[in-house]
Amino acid sequence: MKLATLPSFASVTLACAALLGLGSAQAQTVRYEVEPTHTFATFEIDHFGASMNRGRFDRKEGFIELDRKAKTGQFELTFHIGSVSTGTPDFDKHLLSADIFDAGKFPTATFKGNQFVFEGDKVRSVTGQLTLKGKSQNVTFTARQFNCYQSPMLKAEVCGGDFETTIDRTAFGLDYAVNMGMSKSVRIVAQIEAVRK
Repeated sequence: MKLATLPSFASVTLACAALLGLGSAQAQTVRYEVEPTHTFATFEIDHFGASMNRGRFDRKEGFIELDRKAKTGQFELTFHIGSVSTGTPDFDKHLLSADIFDAGKFPTATFKGNQFVFEGDKVRSVTGQLTLKGKSQNVTFTARQFNCYQSPMLKAEVCGGDFETTIDRTAFGLDYAVNMGMSKSVRIVAQIEAVRK
């Protein structure tokens, strides 16, 4: 009788192990590489209450890692300061100078996010370290929208969204014209899409 029950016990044990293994396989991290033609960071700052100065960085690279089952992730994005574009060449030159970004000394800005908030399987916010002009601060980007979809052009899964935050630029040593009354607050809007690898 005891011998007859051994296979049954072993079968149950193997079945449990298989189910546990299946659960582990389903909870996996997926990596997405940033698609540069659909990824931009724009910034805007109030110009003495009269208008908004706007610009963006055109050269960038990075990745997103998501485990939507575990609701965790990693996000890293690097922007090249020298690629700043405002539509006005003289303004671009001033932004790159030591007065503002000091691009010769600090050629890149990075955001490394590791605290994700999900609603269902959609990302609602990402918190991490923004490093700009050699200084790092904790920043939270809030998603205005986020989605993953099968791209008919790329024949691959793409995840992305529009994220925004507002920073105090003086925390990063960007204090040009503050003593003249120009705003400290800078709104950053990041449009990001990344392709599954």
